[in-house]
Amino acid sequence: MKEEQVYFAVDLGATSGRTIVGRLADGKIDLDEITRFDNKLITTGGHVYWDIFALYDEIIRGLRTAHERGINITSIGIDTWGCDFVFVASDGALLRNPLSYRDPHTFGVMDDYFAGKLPKEKVYELTGIQFMNFNSLFQLYAMQKAGNSALKNADKVLFIPDALSYMLTGKAVCEYTVCSTSQMLNPTTGDIAPELLDSLGMKRSQFGPMTAPGTVVGSLTPEVQRLTGLGEVPVVAVAGHDTASAVAAVPASNEKFAYLSSGTWSLMGIESAKPIINSHSYDLNFTNEGGIEGTTRFLKNICGMWIYECCRREWKASWKESMGPAEELLSHKTLQQEAMAEEPFRFLINPDDAVFANPQSMIKAIGDYCRSHGEAIPTTRAEICRCIFDSLALRYRQVFGWLKDFADFDIDTLHIIGGGSLNAYLNQFTANSCGVTVLAGPQEATAIGNIMMQAKAAGVVESIWQMRKIIADSIDLRRFEPQNSADWDKAYDKFLSITNK
Repeated sequence: MKEEQVYFAVDLGATSGRTIVGRLADGKIDLDEITRFDNKLITTGGHVYWDIFALYDEIIRGLRTAHERGINITSIGIDTWGCDFVFVASDGALLRNPLSYRDPHTFGVMDDYFAGKLPKEKVYELTGIQFMNFNSLFQLYAMQKAGNSALKNADKVLFIPDALSYMLTGKAVCEYTVCSTSQMLNPTTGDIAPELLDSLGMKRSQFGPMTAPGTVVGSLTPEVQRLTGLGEVPVVAVAGHDTASAVAAVPASNEKFAYLSSGTWSLMGIESAKPIINSHSYDLNFTNEGGIEGTTRFLKNICGMWIYECCRREWKASWKESMGPAEELLSHKTLQQEAMAEEPFRFLINPDDAVFANPQSMIKAIGDYCRSHGEAIPTTRAEICRCIFDSLALRYRQVFGWLKDFADFDIDTLHIIGGGSLNAYLNQFTANSCGVTVLAGPQEATAIGNIMMQAKAAGVVESIWQMRKIIADSIDLRRFEPQNSADWDKAYDKFLSITNK
């Protein structure tokens, strides 16, 4: 390997963001967080927006802080969530803040699109993408129907990581992995499907040139150089979709693995050489998203820690001083330990039921679900958390079983990556439920994958397997073996009986 390189990663999630520098030296990677910040939704005029300008400003702050610390940055890479996008006018200006995938404007539009534009089966045949109301295809259709003025005046449509790299460099691209989340990309051709563009009355020229992960987009503009104190640092199109970056960081030694990217969303899947698009994957609503080095991430979205995070936020908002120290009593450690003292499998929900998408009160939504399915209702924090963890592990089992059917290899390991990999209780539950060895880590998978793709662009590493070896050599993986299989088999039967109602 070459001498130490320092890469600047911007890792943006649905609730928070970070800037991180990663150093590669002596065959290992080391991370140092520079800044951390909230990513807040803005509700106004009946819509829910992201603040793209605030995110850009936080990137500038992170870059400036790195410069002030004397860090010599080799390159910059940005990863974010998928589906959402920014409109850019012909004069290069951004046309308002982007709508969030949690905006209700797409509710019910899928059926309308299928009735008036293209059949559902045809859309899946073209894209192989899981049907979710907030996929870019349906967002654009909803905006078209509503007469959205920004869409009408859009010269360019840039997905969120591409929009931010555009703000840094002035160069517009369409990075492959994040575009693959749109339900507009044809994975067979490797480009946006003309049929879908036609259905929206849009042109291919409105999107940037398709760009593979590990490609240099451009260098910082003179304006950004002045704001940060940096020089002409290159910005790399990494695997712009955060899950693609995370999967790139799976520390696997061979192809016989499944992964669970565990965070606000859980995404469980396999890495496939080719897309898997057939009637069975269609019926089970699996998705084929772009990976690195031409691979496909065949996966299914699972609600993940979203339900838990919402409950925790509600408890914080209603907390009173007399109830004790909130920081301690609402910490992840305390909530998880209290949950483990509860009776298992007493309360079960389907984490992917639509009622949990974005309710006004997640706690009430859980109670209403249990009531409507003839179950006891969890009321304490411990009961609610236990309900969430048990239910997630059982949902993981369901999806894992489907993956085993699709895979053309025997899956012998499930790698859990992301922030959720720190939840040792849920990791053990997952091993128990799925009946497979679980290896947990790295926590910082997305940032590590981002950094390793920058290293690949710089010629420091050559392949995904070299990347994965470096990552495996740099972290301590935590191993969980299946236990109590009979209890989990019985609980799974109960889960199916409840969720199939």
